[in-house]
Amino acid sequence: MNRDVAKLAARAAPAIFVVLWSTGFIATKYVLRDAEPLSYLAIRMVLVVALMAVIVLVARPRWPDRIGIAHSAVAGILVHGFYLGGTAIAIAHSIPAGLSALIPGLQPILTSTLANRWLGERVTPLQWAGLLIGLAGVVLILHDRPMSGEAGWGWFASGVSLVSITLGTLYQRRYCGKIDWRAGNLVQYIAVAIFFGFSAWLFETGVVHWTGEFIFALIWLAVVLSLGSIGLLYWLIRRSAATSVASLFYLVPAVTAVMAYLLFGERLDRIAIAGMVACAAAVFLVNKSARV
Repeated sequence: MNRDVAKLAARAAPAIFVVLWSTGFIATKYVLRDAEPLSYLAIRMVLVVALMAVIVLVARPRWPDRIGIAHSAVAGILVHGFYLGGTAIAIAHSIPAGLSALIPGLQPILTSTLANRWLGERVTPLQWAGLLIGLAGVVLILHDRPMSGEAGWGWFASGVSLVSITLGTLYQRRYCGKIDWRAGNLVQYIAVAIFFGFSAWLFETGVVHWTGEFIFALIWLAVVLSLGSIGLLYWLIRRSAATSVASLFYLVPAVTAVMAYLLFGERLDRIAIAGMVACAAAVFLVNKSARV
């Protein structure tokens, strides 16, 4: 019975991850109505550090050595710092929530290339085909979008998110795979809390409106995203090849766009929908090839 439950959980984990990860873009749009991006992220990380500290105190996991702490801090700055910062800044610069996931959705292209050279993972021809189809899908979704002015800075911030989450995923797999996730995550979140706190102090006013909507979205982002989805991401990284895990990110733009349509009225045209279908097909090809 336990084996059946474990198998079911393993099969459901990728879908659960995609849905949870997509809600992050939606909730970010809500919190940015009441706070600046770096200030909100600093508050979020302080809350996450407090929650992770409780988990570590109860579980008492094995603590990493100095090198492990350093690796965890670097992975945290990449996976949480520049990725979350770039995403929040993109949305703050008028990039719709449904589109803010698109540039990071290119992650599998970079991941497959770097994994091939850095981790020694073999990328099969079928995987390359899936990755290229996914790239074409993202291009379709991006068609006829403004790329200059304030939106241009938003897309640039999304590009920073793309590079950071790609490097962070690979770095986590190569250097942090043997570190207990509870201790490692606490180190990561402490490093990121300091990073966002200092950045907010340098560049923002720090004004926050503590509305009910802000508090609910903040708790969702801290608990469900920073603890739930990140923990699930690292679990998937440990169980799967980097290319297969990264391919899940192709589904995030489509799921996010559907949520944004339902919540904010962000509309999708036929070409964008075709792009999302292409992204879904790409995920299927990459994951099918990885299991062969």
